[in-house]
Amino acid sequence: MKKFVAVAAGALLALGLASSADAATRVGLLRCHIHHGVGFVVGSVHGTKCVFTSVSGRREHYVGKIERLGLDIGYTGHAVLTWSVFAPSFVGAHALAGDYIGASADAAAGKGAGANLLVGGNGGTISLQPLSLKTERGLALGAGAGALILR
Repeated sequence: MKKFVAVAAGALLALGLASSADAATRVGLLRCHIHHGVGFVVGSVHGTKCVFTSVSGRREHYVGKIERLGLDIGYTGHAVLTWSVFAPSFVGAHALAGDYIGASADAAAGKGAGANLLVGGNGGTISLQPLSLKTERGLALGAGAGALILR
């Protein structure tokens, strides 16, 4: 399973999925706690609670959902996703609210890991990169288009 995640992460990078925020600077870290759930073969939806911590230490709370369209089979327990957040400049209060899209892959057999590269929010100028770090427990396999909606 870990080999699948490594291959999937490499494939995401090889696809050259880049954002309009490539020249951006790191403005903080986004950590999301994903609710447990079941994959429905062609997709899944999980609720999430997230905390953004800016490089200056300011914290903001978000709620939302993470979705995947593509292969998604199995059950996962509580998971945590962590992204570095990049933007063209300093981001104001609640600037991360919005919709993000990109590529997503993960695998779990007991313990698991995943990779997600997403772009969006604030007029498409915010990038959640380079790849999220995901830790989860369960028995699952998934890959496809991912979306994160933050409010």
